[in-house]
Amino acid sequence: MESTGFAHWLVVLVELVAAFALLLLALVVVVLLVTWVVDRNQTGNAVLRNFPIIGHFRYWFLHLGEFFRQYLYSSDREEMPFNRAQRTWVYRAAKNVDNTNAFGSSRDLRAEGVPFFVNAPFPDLGVDHVEPVPVTIGPYAREPYSHAAFFNISAMSFGALSAPAVRALSRGAAKAGIWMDTGEGGLAPYHLEGGCDIIFEIGTAKYGVRTPDGKLDDGKLLAICAHPQVKMVSIKLGQGAKPGMGGLLPGAKVTAEIAAIRGIPVGEDSQSPNRHLDIGNVSQLMDSIGHIRELTGKPVGFKAVLGGVEWIGELCDEVHKRGIASAPDFIIVDGSEGGTGAAPQTLMEGVGLPLHEALPALIDMLIVKGLRERIKVVCSGKCITAYDVAWALSIGADFVNSARGFMLALGCIQSLQCNRNTCPTGITTQNPKLQRGLVVSDKSERVFHYAKNVMHEVGIIAHSCGVSEPRQLNRGHCRVVGDDGLSIPLEKLFPYPRPATRQAAVDA
Repeated sequence: MESTGFAHWLVVLVELVAAFALLLLALVVVVLLVTWVVDRNQTGNAVLRNFPIIGHFRYWFLHLGEFFRQYLYSSDREEMPFNRAQRTWVYRAAKNVDNTNAFGSSRDLRAEGVPFFVNAPFPDLGVDHVEPVPVTIGPYAREPYSHAAFFNISAMSFGALSAPAVRALSRGAAKAGIWMDTGEGGLAPYHLEGGCDIIFEIGTAKYGVRTPDGKLDDGKLLAICAHPQVKMVSIKLGQGAKPGMGGLLPGAKVTAEIAAIRGIPVGEDSQSPNRHLDIGNVSQLMDSIGHIRELTGKPVGFKAVLGGVEWIGELCDEVHKRGIASAPDFIIVDGSEGGTGAAPQTLMEGVGLPLHEALPALIDMLIVKGLRERIKVVCSGKCITAYDVAWALSIGADFVNSARGFMLALGCIQSLQCNRNTCPTGITTQNPKLQRGLVVSDKSERVFHYAKNVMHEVGIIAHSCGVSEPRQLNRGHCRVVGDDGLSIPLEKLFPYPRPATRQAAVDA
């Protein structure tokens, strides 16, 4: 009797356990279904939108990494090209959330090359702080351009970027009052959508303004510059990721729309020449600048990676021979640490001057040649945080451009898939399924907040140094750590040269 009763209760227990397991399984299935629906339809996170459910593992691992990192993973300051601390700063700035730290910084302030700023004992009061003063570019052009914001969106083309990414950048830039550089891929309707100021870039293949044989089509350029949003024209000689090599757009990214905008075949790799066919020396560069400025009425300059500044000196001499009005209205100097374009590792890692050498060399050459005020200087090259930008302004830049900073603001997770059309956040892919993860209304707000927070925090640095606005920073306000662990002022590391007289400038 007892064994029969025990067996009965054992059966009942097994049935209860089985029923509970089935109920639990059903609950899990319901939770997963609800999570999938929520992830797929939310607009704030591209990874979860493209990869429902499994995308959560990324954040769980990131969270666990905070505890296990010192044993198993790299530290906050070890990863490249941007470490975790830098990426986190950008993410928080873009989300407009608290960006303060506790218990000290993880940045090694004794490492060689680290810049920091010299605070004033009696800084200006908050009521004395002023907004950045507009800088006028191209005073001899029919339509000079005055622009106040010192932090702007660097050259990234439609094709390399997706349509949703370009649209989000355009809208966010308009709200932040910053410009957007089209990159070499031509002008797309998505650039114009947000209403921001546009810098139109002419690459070596002259995409968007080319004849069938790759020459400049004046009519197409005039049509593009007829848009009131197009404020300046930039002639791209080279970029930081691949000095001496033209742009490369893999065939998988060359959709019918991109092909039509660029004027190239659909589905084929698009390789730009390594230089403009009609620009082979300083004189021809000056001719091209003068022709485009006269044709369009817009300020015209060029973008280059520097291997030295001797040729910049030759250009300045040519300006003095032709007259001050013939000068480039601006120069965009890109450091060799640039990296938004697909490029051979050899060029990306081993050719061209990094920005910390190229920028002061360019500024000093323009000072020596007496053209510093005439030619405005824009720089780019891994400037994604407030102190990166403040350093560049201290050296003497008028404006700072960022590409990857704004990609991170869009949600980039540094998956290093930019050249494979498999970007998981929809930023650098032409795959509609992956593009779906990038919600323009959400990401445009992040672009806006990132730009405003960078400029705000650069302002904080400037005020701490005792000046009322960021462009008043100079080399005396910044120090750099040397190889002995001690810092030296930028003005000692890169002494200001003396401006030469006009004849001496020509002879210099």
